[in-house]
Amino acid sequence: MKEILRALWAYRGFILGSMQREFQARYQNSLLGATWAVLNPLAMILVYTVVFSQIMRARLPGLDPTFGYSIFLCAGLLTWGLFAEITGRAQNMFLEHGNLLKKLSFPRLCLPVVVVGTAGINFGIVFGLFTIFLLLSGHFPGLPFLALFPVLLILVLLAIGLGIILGVLNVFFRDVGQAFGIVLQFWFWLTPIVYPMSVLPPELGRWLAFNPMAGLVQAFQDILAGGQWPRWESLWPVAVLALAACAFGLRLFRRRSGELVDEL
Repeated sequence: MKEILRALWAYRGFILGSMQREFQARYQNSLLGATWAVLNPLAMILVYTVVFSQIMRARLPGLDPTFGYSIFLCAGLLTWGLFAEITGRAQNMFLEHGNLLKKLSFPRLCLPVVVVGTAGINFGIVFGLFTIFLLLSGHFPGLPFLALFPVLLILVLLAIGLGIILGVLNVFFRDVGQAFGIVLQFWFWLTPIVYPMSVLPPELGRWLAFNPMAGLVQAFQDILAGGQWPRWESLWPVAVLALAACAFGLRLFRRRSGELVDEL
């Protein structure tokens, strides 16, 4: 692990430069530029708020009737958006940088770091504006806000661990990327983002307890919408799964790195 961190630090210039180029390329020739990073999730939040706010308002007791559901929804959508962006971009990172991998010698794990960094910038822009809204509207959660940092760390580790696994498999089996896109759509609706867990039948709720994103999303909602500390005991299994995904992803990458370049 020390060797990996030392290698990544030695290539920090390459990582930062790649992040800058990817961020600029995303909004190149766009009149609104990085504003689209805010407009896209904002449009989704508005649509879901209009469609579900009246239905869910009575099912979210204890929350502000004006902004309660919107904050609940934002917490879930922003959490899911970060997870989906990291996994979605990581599954294609080796394919997209095939020429770079063949021509240049650099630590291949720079690519997952670039993916996380770029997704983190986009998340930071939107989440920063959301935090300002919480402050101005008087809904800032206070000290429980600090719990977001360990929860975010677990989320990123889970996303990039799964992303590395998918990225390696996608090089050898191109159907993996297409299939995961479908899985991600079902996964979204099987995660309590638009609806609270309390509206589900007890039998289904017990099954959803095996969904690692359910605990993470609920932790964000408890903090941001409820102003409460997350239920740490429910996050330990997710943290272990995240570390296991990272360990397995790194092992798979190391074993297949030579074949991966040849396949590209």
